[in-house]
Amino acid sequence: MSKWLLRGLVFAALMVIVRLLQGAMINAWETKAGLISVVLIVLFAIAVFVWGVLDGQADARANPDPDRRDDLAMTWLLAGLFAGIVSGAVTWLISLFYKSLYVEALVNEVTTFAAFTALLVFLASVAGVSLGRWLVDRNLEKQPRQHHGLAEAAADQDRADTDVFAAVSQTGTEATETAPTEARREE
Repeated sequence: MSKWLLRGLVFAALMVIVRLLQGAMINAWETKAGLISVVLIVLFAIAVFVWGVLDGQADARANPDPDRRDDLAMTWLLAGLFAGIVSGAVTWLISLFYKSLYVEALVNEVTTFAAFTALLVFLASVAGVSLGRWLVDRNLEKQPRQHHGLAEAAADQDRADTDVFAAVSQTGTEATETAPTEARREE
């Protein structure tokens, strides 16, 4: 199961639970509808944020080099889109049998509400990922770099064709590259 699918399924299920709770609580306390809705959405966003922080920390620990880290923004964007569309469709389906839900037409649920859910998931998770990476990176500068011998050299050779700096930092090429430039200066 891909990363975005797992996150999308979890947050689609969580959003359906939020919508069910919202319907039940608003029916019980009608005068507190605004407060109930805001509190439930903030709790949902906190859950997304916490998973984003954990994702960012795990990614930063796995890849100390920021250029080699996973594209978690795209993972979370896909998860948010999936969570929005699926939770909107499932909530609409539940509303056919449970009339206490505050649900619009199917088209509104899988477009407008899905866009809101996708944006909420994306923004909260990217903020969490950024914080998680920062928490790991701020301590990384204090630790000395550890070289693991031949295994690291072999791994660097595997990446040499895609590493921009490997092409320009080859030993021995500096002397041959600067010689014609110095010769032109002397003329």
